[in-house]
Amino acid sequence: MAQKPSIPKGTRDFGPVEMAKRNYIFNTIREVYALYGFRPIETPAMENLSTLMGKYGEEGDKLLFKILNSGDFRSAVTPDEYAERSSAQLAPRFCEKGLRYDLTVPFARYVVQHREELQMPFKRYQIQPVWRADRPQKGRYREFYQCDADVVGSDSLLNEVELMQIVDEVFTRFGIRVCIKINNRKILSGIAEMIGAADKIVDITVAIDKLDKIGLDNVNAELREAGLSEEAVAKLQPIISLSGTNDEKLATMRTVLAESETGLKGVEEVAFVLQSLQASNLKNAIELDLTLARGLNYYTGCIFEVKALDVQIGSITGGGRYDNLTGIFGLPGLSGVGISFGADRIYDVLGQLDLYPRETQSGVSLLFINFGASEAACCLRLAAEARRAGIATEVYPDSVKMKKQMSYANAQQVPFVALVGESEMAEGCLALKNMATGDQQRVTIAEAIAIIKDFSQSK
Repeated sequence: MAQKPSIPKGTRDFGPVEMAKRNYIFNTIREVYALYGFRPIETPAMENLSTLMGKYGEEGDKLLFKILNSGDFRSAVTPDEYAERSSAQLAPRFCEKGLRYDLTVPFARYVVQHREELQMPFKRYQIQPVWRADRPQKGRYREFYQCDADVVGSDSLLNEVELMQIVDEVFTRFGIRVCIKINNRKILSGIAEMIGAADKIVDITVAIDKLDKIGLDNVNAELREAGLSEEAVAKLQPIISLSGTNDEKLATMRTVLAESETGLKGVEEVAFVLQSLQASNLKNAIELDLTLARGLNYYTGCIFEVKALDVQIGSITGGGRYDNLTGIFGLPGLSGVGISFGADRIYDVLGQLDLYPRETQSGVSLLFINFGASEAACCLRLAAEARRAGIATEVYPDSVKMKKQMSYANAQQVPFVALVGESEMAEGCLALKNMATGDQQRVTIAEAIAIIKDFSQSK
């Protein structure tokens, strides 16, 4: 017996019902992005490995899916080298390409490669899959979609303000209650200076970014392993545990970071964003969270993360400012800021909270029953008229028992079925059946279209 086929761990198949729900997510996000002037682009699934490596920190580099060179990839090294070198050393010789880890680094490459064609500031959105060689678990996949929006070529903090408005609008449309968390990498750099560990900023941010996952004791243990002194770890504790309103936290940090020019700049940037958002009446809470670090090395300013309030799951949106990213590709001085919606986690949250609109459950509004060749020919003409009116319509392809055709309609959750027999053909009408109520009436195709449209609008 042949082995049953399967898919790699951390990936998923999506059938028609799931795809309808996913398209609802993608379309909602696209609509909001377009409202704010963002335009779509796409980049290849694979990039040159030199484009990806070194952009996500040491931990991120380990999670890159690398693609073996075609042909005899081992010819790049001698047998002795192959026997002696570690996989980490051999990988760059065997692999010239990799699957993209996120959409931001490929976007930075795109900007540099096409800089002569772009009008600055350039606002783009991109909805495509990314891949990470992570350990699969609930809410964490190896293949998943990101829905990014970025602005490059502008230093203005108004971009951060608008991105937070986009986040609020998207989750309001979904009906998901969230908390938007904000911090600033300059604040974190100032904290590192204040505790006498400026050279350990990467280790500090990587560690405290895991606070929700591993707890305070384990974070402190990681900090000590990274070489922070007991005094430095002790000085971090009241900052990590700081509570109060956003204004109270900002006031405290102005005092704590009084001797750090970088740290104070970060405090004022966050203050500007929060104050600007007060006038926009966000539907969701926004909170200054000093433990938020976003463990990616390219962030340099404000950073963001979004948590669902009614479901236990990781971050469902994140992002931040990355002033130096394009400099890695030879275009220094070009500032950028962006956000990314985690579509796969949003999919799970909407499902757990039963928030999908009813219209995503069915793709077809009208099914014509097939009674034979002449009746089917008539149904095809009527179906074409219904489709021209914007109604998704099917004609059952086979002339089989009516029970089987009606079972198909029920399984597909089709709200209306049309029956066209000899008498209906003679009278130029059809029998329209409401599958939910069982009511059936003889109507013209124009009347049927009006009934179905009224039904759709009333949902």
